[in-house]
Amino acid sequence: MEYTVHQLAKLAGVTGRTLRYYDEIGLLKPARISSSGYRIYGQKEVDMLQQILFYRELEVDLETIKQMIYSPSFDEVEALKEHRTQLLEKRRQLDLLIANVEKTLDAKEGRRIMSDQEKFAAFKQKLIDENEQKYGKEIREKYGDQTIDRANQKVLNMTEEQYAEVKKLEQEVLDTLNEAFLTGDPASDLAQKAADLHRQWLSHFWESYTKEAHVGVTQMYVDDERFAAYYNRKHAGAAEFLRDAVLIYTGMKKQ
Repeated sequence: MEYTVHQLAKLAGVTGRTLRYYDEIGLLKPARISSSGYRIYGQKEVDMLQQILFYRELEVDLETIKQMIYSPSFDEVEALKEHRTQLLEKRRQLDLLIANVEKTLDAKEGRRIMSDQEKFAAFKQKLIDENEQKYGKEIREKYGDQTIDRANQKVLNMTEEQYAEVKKLEQEVLDTLNEAFLTGDPASDLAQKAADLHRQWLSHFWESYTKEAHVGVTQMYVDDERFAAYYNRKHAGAAEFLRDAVLIYTGMKKQ
């Protein structure tokens, strides 16, 4: 079955402007142009649009989506399995938050007593789950389950102030990295600030910091598409830029 822009937009719940923009940037080209000049989309394009919308739901930027779906190694079935895993994880995290809200309501209405630790348990568990999803498999293989389990317990034991600091640092790393990326220089003051903020963020999870481990983690961000997608959401190549900045920051690469 074939669709015009209007028909496909209605089917997918997007705007025609979105489809035309995807065409302009080379993300989703029509199968052909009709004799009347209309964009015509076939089954292949329908399936590709579905993939794109799955990635958008997971907040992956358009440039990174384009790199992934046009990669020679892209596997549609594996991508769908990964979407399912991530969406199930999002649902589990929402269930935790809903349960936390219900407990808080019970406490506010006098049906139970809620400790300060409980008030933030869902948020901290969400942070652990996100980190496990992004980094768990590779880091567990590299450092062992015991080390990672201790790091996760460290998060669960965080005070409200420590948890707030972690979340603040996480956003500062991204904001500073994205700003530094525009300089094009991983040795710039701004890039080195991003590397230092990243070290501070890691230190909330690690029992001890080493330069080698810091570099190793940032190299993993580059090597694994899932990690790269997180840092490359705004600028393609930001993961490599962070790695290069950390290499300079740790002195393992001379300026």
